[in-house]
Amino acid sequence: MTHGKGKKGGRGAGLRGGRGNAGLHKHRFLEMLKYDPDHFGVHGFTRDPSLIKRDKIINVGDLDERYPGKKHVNLTDDGYDKLLGAGHVMSAYTITVNSASPKAVEKIAAKGGEVQLPKK
Repeated sequence: MTHGKGKKGGRGAGLRGGRGNAGLHKHRFLEMLKYDPDHFGVHGFTRDPSLIKRDKIINVGDLDERYPGKKHVNLTDDGYDKLLGAGHVMSAYTITVNSASPKAVEKIAAKGGEVQLPKK
């Protein structure tokens, strides 16, 4: 009649004590404490998104595309915070920006341009 499964053994996940992580707060509590003690609770720290400031950056390779024909570029007024040195510079620029990487300053100076940073 029951084919060796007992009275309720063929009903779902009956004799296994449930499916998956069922019962970790009840009949499998000691198993959880032994094999997965950090299963419950909050772990780590996440900063509030309003506290995280990400700089808006631009590479020197994008200057010719975004500012064609200009020699004086004020990146601070356009909302950029930092100038990085990826790419190639095609012409001389006078750039005003809050911060710039040394590689970006070197590439601009090699073409006869200048990077103006705020005095600290």
